[in-house]
Amino acid sequence: MKFTREEIEAAQRTVQAAMPPTPQYTWPLLSKRLGATLWAKHENHTPVGAFKIRGGLTYFETLAREHPEVRHVISATRGNHGQSLGFAAQRHGLGATIVVPHGNSQEKNAAMRALGVELIEHGDDFQAASEHAALLAERDVLHRVPSFHRELVRGVSTAYVEFFSALKDAPPDVLFVPIGLGSGFAGAAVARAHCGVSTKIIGVVSAHATAYRDSFRAGKPVESPVSTRLADGMACRVPVPESVEVILREADDVITVTDDEVAEAMRILFSDTHNVAEGAGAAALAGALQQQERWRGKTVGISVSGGNVDSDMFAGVLSRSAS
Repeated sequence: MKFTREEIEAAQRTVQAAMPPTPQYTWPLLSKRLGATLWAKHENHTPVGAFKIRGGLTYFETLAREHPEVRHVISATRGNHGQSLGFAAQRHGLGATIVVPHGNSQEKNAAMRALGVELIEHGDDFQAASEHAALLAERDVLHRVPSFHRELVRGVSTAYVEFFSALKDAPPDVLFVPIGLGSGFAGAAVARAHCGVSTKIIGVVSAHATAYRDSFRAGKPVESPVSTRLADGMACRVPVPESVEVILREADDVITVTDDEVAEAMRILFSDTHNVAEGAGAAALAGALQQQERWRGKTVGISVSGGNVDSDMFAGVLSRSAS
């Protein structure tokens, strides 16, 4: 997946018209804990609390320009993608219907409704919700926004362009990126090429939703059951073939982290930085901690990709002290 310099610069203008660049900080306690210089890119600081907003903005800008006849869109999500679409649809005066699985995060659902989204609950997991969204799109003649698309990746890449540009004098040796359906990872790879850095990129998936790790090892898309109770942003059962192609070409490795490791990373992020991270948002730190011996003394980057965790769940995670 390649973009011209002009396409990336246009994406930056589109995103920055709606929000400022998010910060990247090196946190002394995290660096001490890891035994490395650790930089955190805080995508939990966007207007919807997650990196996905960037892709929604570029997707809808292109949609409005190329298909002005579209007045209503539909998609499926576990939450952050839906908030992104709601935010962007509102800016363009479009209607948006979002399908979520039963048992989805109540606070993410509330946030989507607050953005004017019509919310439909269907199925037991993201894949079932996505398939239902496809049926509704056909039935009601609605524009369906996919969860992985070139325009989404173009927008998401701006987060990592900011990151690599800010650290251009000493780019990190490695960047850990959580993988849900892969737009975040693909965006990081695009930004790496755009900025001309040699940082290795390691994808992080849930040990309870291993489709992309299994696909990376098999060299082709492989479905895998989902049982994670904490990292809903990585709860993928069926990988996207185009996303798998990017990961096969660009990843140094794809590793798994358990819900227990993710919970510990959420506690550590809160205790060491007082940032709130959802499960997927803490997965990159969980991966860095798991691999800390490999990167000791190096410069490590992580994406805090989102902070949208339900209060009750976060309270339960924090009820145990960070080690």
